[in-house]
Amino acid sequence: MSAPYLPAWQKIRSIAVLAPLAVLAACATQETGSPVAPATTSSPAAVVAQAPKSADTPQKKELRDLIAQQDRLYRVAAPLLTSNAQLCRGNARNLLGFTAKNRYSFPIEYADTARSLGYDDRLQVTGVLPGSGAEQAGIQRGDLLVMLAGKPMPQGTDAERQAAVLLSPLVVKKAPISLGVQRNGQQLTINVPLTFACAFSIELGNADNVNTYADGRRVLITRGMLKFTQTDEELAYLIAKDMAHNILGHAIRQRMVSTIAEVIDNLLLPHPDPTTTAGTAGIRVYPQDLDAAADTLSLYLLARAGYSIDNVPAFWKRLSDQYPASVANGYTALHPSTAYRLSMIDKVTQIVKAKQQSDKPLMP
Repeated sequence: MSAPYLPAWQKIRSIAVLAPLAVLAACATQETGSPVAPATTSSPAAVVAQAPKSADTPQKKELRDLIAQQDRLYRVAAPLLTSNAQLCRGNARNLLGFTAKNRYSFPIEYADTARSLGYDDRLQVTGVLPGSGAEQAGIQRGDLLVMLAGKPMPQGTDAERQAAVLLSPLVVKKAPISLGVQRNGQQLTINVPLTFACAFSIELGNADNVNTYADGRRVLITRGMLKFTQTDEELAYLIAKDMAHNILGHAIRQRMVSTIAEVIDNLLLPHPDPTTTAGTAGIRVYPQDLDAAADTLSLYLLARAGYSIDNVPAFWKRLSDQYPASVANGYTALHPSTAYRLSMIDKVTQIVKAKQQSDKPLMP
């Protein structure tokens, strides 16, 4: 769950990091469509492929694809969120360290298909973040959530928001939270320590334009941009860059919070209005000093999360070459100072790598 208000039609939920009103945290496992399949973990740069399901209906295949795309965001963003709480300043929160969904976590037209994949009215764990308090406590993928601090876990269409309301006063106390789960027909009580992480939700945008958006509390990667990235490492570059924009308050400085938020809200709809992303969507172009500042911070976010930063310049050059500023609804149209950015990235990369080699703190 990604926000306090979660309509049933909303696209597959984003990383749930908006504590205290969110229940769950980033997922770092790849989902194959079956909510009880064994969890798999991978290094940040690993790519997990999915075998096609020959018996799938077109809608079931489409839903599996949506789940896989969202899970890729979860997996890639997870180390960025958990390794950089110190740099996220006032944007870090205590989280539980896992994701959970029910059949209402998907667009309403997929409700029956989600049920065929094993989702019902109950929230169940779909991924556990490696190294989190949830993993340490033994939370497993496929666990059905039945109790929260001695109270029944909400079910049905509004389960995620109601669970967030129950959790809100608990995370403030910073103590482990008691969860009742059902696993293989048995009920267990597990005390889950909280995980401190950056509190940005990472959203999948339902659009084919190659762009990203950051409104101060969310990062949205469009479906087109997700397809453009050739590796998980490249996807990490994008997430880190927009996390940096959020940390540095650039949407506020640009006086663009409400405008960008409206674009993100629209792109989360099952059927967005394409006119809202026409041109630059009313978003002011980032000046080169703000863009370079975000590039600088993003390199530290990436390095602290264990991602290699060697290929960062090549990625941004490829993006600007294939989608130059003349592509009005593309990334470079909002971030046109590519040459200046690449120059700054080269300089900061050397500084970061020198700190890594000398075991100095990775702080800007």
